[in-house]
Amino acid sequence: MAENVTLARPYAEAVFALARDAGKLSAWREALERLAQVVADASVRECLTDPRFELEPLQKLLVESAGLPADVEQINFVRLLLENGRAQVLPEIAGIFGDLADAYEGVRDALVSSAFPLDTGATARLQTDLEARFGVKLRLQVRVDPELIGGVRVAVGDEVIDASVRGKLAAMAAALQN
Repeated sequence: MAENVTLARPYAEAVFALARDAGKLSAWREALERLAQVVADASVRECLTDPRFELEPLQKLLVESAGLPADVEQINFVRLLLENGRAQVLPEIAGIFGDLADAYEGVRDALVSSAFPLDTGATARLQTDLEARFGVKLRLQVRVDPELIGGVRVAVGDEVIDASVRGKLAAMAAALQN
């Protein structure tokens, strides 16, 4: 929902600045992802919107369910969200925070589709080659797509490298038609 993203953005930006300045991006990313998973549960969402629940038990529920360490800043952040009635947008906060952290760290997502499963060594070599090609650190998501017939197809943002047999056949067909 666009409205939830609008509500979440100031919190995500504030916690990103705090985490970046403290050198705790990965700790905050993990905490926000855990909190987002907890809040995604329907019974927890119901508790968050039920006016009969007081702040302290809700804070304890979120902090303990997410398994947060005794980090005062993270616990205070949960409390702030609860006080402002914004805990339900934790999934959006986690997503925006992740995007900000990735941009800061120079990390991009890459979707690799392969006709056959790739072993660990092949995946590592492919990642090294792709990172050299794009000049950034990549987080690979590998999936098997038997329709490719052979080879791989890589998508990084809006740039696609199609080294699949299916892609080559399509290119040949287009060339023959011209």
